[in-house]
Amino acid sequence: MQCNRRKLMGVALATAAFALVGTATASAASVAEIKSKGTIVVGIQGDNAPWGFVNSSGTQDGFDADVATLFAKELGVKVQFQPLAVANRIPALTTGKVDILFATMAMTEERAKSIQYSKPYAANTIALYAAKADKAQAVADLAGWEIGVPKSSSQDKAVSDAVGSTATVRRFDDDAATIQALISGQVKAVGGNQFYGQRLDAAASGKYERKIEFLTTYNGVGTRLGEKDWNTTVNAFIDKIKASGELAAITKKWMGIELPKFPDSVPNIPFTVN
Repeated sequence: MQCNRRKLMGVALATAAFALVGTATASAASVAEIKSKGTIVVGIQGDNAPWGFVNSSGTQDGFDADVATLFAKELGVKVQFQPLAVANRIPALTTGKVDILFATMAMTEERAKSIQYSKPYAANTIALYAAKADKAQAVADLAGWEIGVPKSSSQDKAVSDAVGSTATVRRFDDDAATIQALISGQVKAVGGNQFYGQRLDAAASGKYERKIEFLTTYNGVGTRLGEKDWNTTVNAFIDKIKASGELAAITKKWMGIELPKFPDSVPNIPFTVN
């Protein structure tokens, strides 16, 4: 009898799980459906200035917000932002909770198994940041250090690959928590994007500096695998704002740099749906 109850419970759980998956899949809308609905839900980072953050007026702002707003305008719809932490960006997309990701999505082979990348529209340099008083010119200098990174981020992979067993990598929920871990002394260094220097200087002027550059990554817009309509629409949009100078203007506004030269391809990461 107990065995039968377990079997019945297992069937019930499996049925419930299947129903949840079915619901999530059913909520994934096509480009045409979004145009008909009149609103696009954009997944964006909630606390990673200047990529994506909530400003003093309580409005989602930043580089990705500006690009996503232009995309919504291109579709002729309103934009609704859904702030996301690093680790839940891909699940939010694949379960249909958001329609698309403008969420600082650095291109990696592992992520490309779960989402479809667009052509690159931003670049990012991953580096080690630590106190000026601490010597760190090469990975060998990091022996015994604890280094903070946002879990499941491009920094996580870049730092983990670079330091191996030389240092201990500690993972935090997001960029804000990682930066706070350094400031509070929980870790001796952090692996951060090219804007960590500004954020650290704002928190403790003159105390921290960039030490070692690990990797330059490229960001793409994230859509669901196999959805050619989304991929084609996004790529056409990126080509358009590159040609018009709008992407260069947004890059200059938020990053203070000229538009980077983007690669035509990245090994094992397709930009288009065949």
